[in-house]
Amino acid sequence: MVVTIDGPAASGKSSVSRELARRLGWQWVSTGAFYRGLAYAALQLKIDLNDVAALAELTHNPVWRVKMDDERTHVFFKDQDVTDLIAHEDVGNYASKVSHYPEVRKALLEAQRNCSQGPDGLVAEGRDCGTVVFPTAQAKVYLTASSEHRAARRAAELGLNQGDMVKAQKQRDHQDSTRKVAPMAIPTDALVLDSTELSLNEVVDRVVEYVQKRI
Repeated sequence: MVVTIDGPAASGKSSVSRELARRLGWQWVSTGAFYRGLAYAALQLKIDLNDVAALAELTHNPVWRVKMDDERTHVFFKDQDVTDLIAHEDVGNYASKVSHYPEVRKALLEAQRNCSQGPDGLVAEGRDCGTVVFPTAQAKVYLTASSEHRAARRAAELGLNQGDMVKAQKQRDHQDSTRKVAPMAIPTDALVLDSTELSLNEVVDRVVEYVQKRI
C-alpha cells in the first residue's frame, strides 16, 4: 500500500505525510532527500553540477546514503548525519538543478521505489511521487498553499527573511514545474488540498478520511 503526497516547497507535505504515517502505522519517506543528498555529496566532493555523467555515477556511490525513520528521512555523508545541513535553501536549489537531468532521475528512481518494500504501507512525499515514482499508488494527495503562507512557514523554519523566501520559492516552483523530465504536477486522480487556512490536524483529518476510502 502506498499513499503519495506531492506539492510545492513548504506546502506542509512533510508534516502532513509524517503525521499520516504515524496514524496509519506505516513507513514514511521524503523522496526529495535523495536529490538533496546527491547535491550535497556532489558539492562536498567538488563534482561539477553540470557533469551529468559524474552525478549519475555518484547516485550509486556508498559515500552517501538515505535512511528512513518515523520522524525524518536521514541523509548520511561519509557516515555523518547531514540531514540538518541538506535542509538549507541553497542545497534545495542545487537539488532542483540536479533533478532536471533524466539520467539522475532514472538512477535514483529504483532506490526511491525500494522504500515501499517494507512489511507495512508507505507514505511518500515529494514533487513527483504520484506521477512518476509511484504512479499506481492507491491514494494520491496534492498539497498547496499561498506563496506568502509557504514563504512565512519556510522562513520561520530556517530563520530567513520572508521576502527573500518568496522570491526563492517562486524560482524553485518555476524550475520544478517546467523541467522537461518529471515536472511537478498534480496527479490526475489526486485529492487537492489548499492548506493556507487549515491547521495541520485539519489537513491530516481530511487526508485520513480520503485514504481510508481508497484503501
